[in-house]
Amino acid sequence: MYSARPHSDPGSMSDTQREHRLRIQARSYELDSFAHVNHAVYLNYFEHARFAALTEGGFPPRRLAERGEGVHVVRVEVDFRRELRLGEEVEVRTRAVEAGASSLTIAQMMVAPDETEVVYAEARVVVVWIGPDGRPIRVPDDVRDAFALPVRPNRSGDAGA
Repeated sequence: MYSARPHSDPGSMSDTQREHRLRIQARSYELDSFAHVNHAVYLNYFEHARFAALTEGGFPPRRLAERGEGVHVVRVEVDFRRELRLGEEVEVRTRAVEAGASSLTIAQMMVAPDETEVVYAEARVVVVWIGPDGRPIRVPDDVRDAFALPVRPNRSGDAGA
């Protein structure tokens, strides 16, 4: 689900950001020998939530493929805050916070879904928009609009493509 929420990060480009929320329950096969969810699985949760956000924003994998576009992760930073155990449910909150020419920076938080604001992990992910030739392209304006990011001027200084 998307919700418009005030955003006060100094690097934000607008006064509201669209935030996607996805609930996930920890499964037995995701546990490590210490009986908590393995740290690498957190990355899977964050990835699943990013794809869900893209899909809900109007850019499911099939549409991206039809456009000849892709989204490649080029950087991931994760701060692990709390262990997650079998059967516990988390809510992954995903929002695009910054756009470069060909990149998007995505902030994600994995929290308890009961609004207690217990944080399990936080991530910052940089993705690059890829065109049909496999090379980075300008993040399309419809993508920027869907995620409440400003449209960047093109090289001539005019807004638009």
